[in-house]
Amino acid sequence: MKLSAIYRQAPASTAISLGIIAVYLVTAFQSHSVLNNLWDSRLADDWILWAPAMGSGFGPLRAVGAMFLHIGPGHMLMNLLLLWLLGREIEGFFGAWLFTLIYFVGGIGASAAVVWFDPLSPTAGASGAIYAMMSILVGLFAVRGGDLRAPLALIAVNLGYTFLAVNVSLWGHVGGLIAGALLAWPLVRARTRRTQWVIALLGLVIVVAALLLGIPQK
Repeated sequence: MKLSAIYRQAPASTAISLGIIAVYLVTAFQSHSVLNNLWDSRLADDWILWAPAMGSGFGPLRAVGAMFLHIGPGHMLMNLLLLWLLGREIEGFFGAWLFTLIYFVGGIGASAAVVWFDPLSPTAGASGAIYAMMSILVGLFAVRGGDLRAPLALIAVNLGYTFLAVNVSLWGHVGGLIAGALLAWPLVRARTRRTQWVIALLGLVIVVAALLLGIPQK
């Protein structure tokens, strides 16, 4: 499938994916390593989510920058696959711009959970936002009267992986799942697009406030 065709199906998901790939290539170039791309990368040092470093420099924006960083190609490719599968469905329902807002609300919500509950663990990846999209997908299936077993099984499998695997951000995944769950029902039940935008913007205000309140003060 051509990139132009992929873009037409899900422009926001495609743009986010290209951003993730571009950031990975920069970190690989800076670190001179394809596998250990976050080591000796200035961009990774500036963007990785680590609460003690959020009081200066790139500061709270690490909560967004870390969503584009990935630890090696395997980590990146898995998240890109999930982003495409979930994003295409969700973006088709909400539209590209609203989907983008929802995606970042979920990702920042996940970052806020890490800052509050696991602040000393450097964290990177789009997984938090993707877990939020899993919750949103359950909401979409519910409002359409679809079979909920598939999206719930997806969540169960990924939560199982979260608890069993090593070097996985538990609070990043759980935080994203909770942020998405809190957004899902009001978003899919809203009667107008304007109401959906208001709900998503309110969600953004809440997760940003939670993030800022969790940053350690020097």
